[in-house]
Amino acid sequence: MAGILVGLPIVAGPILFISHLLHGARFTAGAARSAMLGLVAPAVFAVVFAHVARRFGWFVTTAVSWSAVPAVDFALSLPHFSTAAAFTVTVATAALALLLVPAVEPDPPGAPRRPSPPWDLPGRALATGLLVLAVTTASGALGPLWTGLLAPFPVATSVVAGFVHAQQGAAATGRTLAGVLVGLFSFAVFGLFVAVFVERMGGAVFLAAAGVTVVVQLLVVRVRRALRDRRATARR
Repeated sequence: MAGILVGLPIVAGPILFISHLLHGARFTAGAARSAMLGLVAPAVFAVVFAHVARRFGWFVTTAVSWSAVPAVDFALSLPHFSTAAAFTVTVATAALALLLVPAVEPDPPGAPRRPSPPWDLPGRALATGLLVLAVTTASGALGPLWTGLLAPFPVATSVVAGFVHAQQGAAATGRTLAGVLVGLFSFAVFGLFVAVFVERMGGAVFLAAAGVTVVVQLLVVRVRRALRDRRATARR
């Protein structure tokens, strides 16, 4: 559940909204289209993190996973994508990443769990808030393409995954990152809705997009659960 919540546009949404207030609807439409493409980077991050976490600690795992993100964003910045193409690429990448992420494993019986330190939640909130501040402050210089690409940068995901890995181990980390990948589908719908309707609806588009995102997320979770139950029944 934590992974699914992190996969929602809790960082990119505020970045796009503030960009709309600063630069207008046309800028926001371009940034939302780029934000959809930017979701490819968190998908790659999740797959790399889940695999590396099986062999290394949280620091090395986070460093290796982060190194993949700028390369992905740079590659995506070169060609021009239409809104439909950006949505298609993002959804296809998220689906592929779910296949490539390691199988979700249960915790071994009696596995120890470290209690969260007092600075756990404030630390996560601070790291996430700093990204929103940095991207929105630099948005005028970055332009809509890079504002959008950086909006889904996996700061919140890496903070959550790093804490889970350090406190609960690789198996729990895999489950968290699988949830993040599930959340990318509704995130893509959020970006699509904003890109298509922001010039007609103005700031109200963000409330509508948030509602659509929640509905899509619930549907995706239900479908994924039904498929998982069907596979479990077939194995019996």
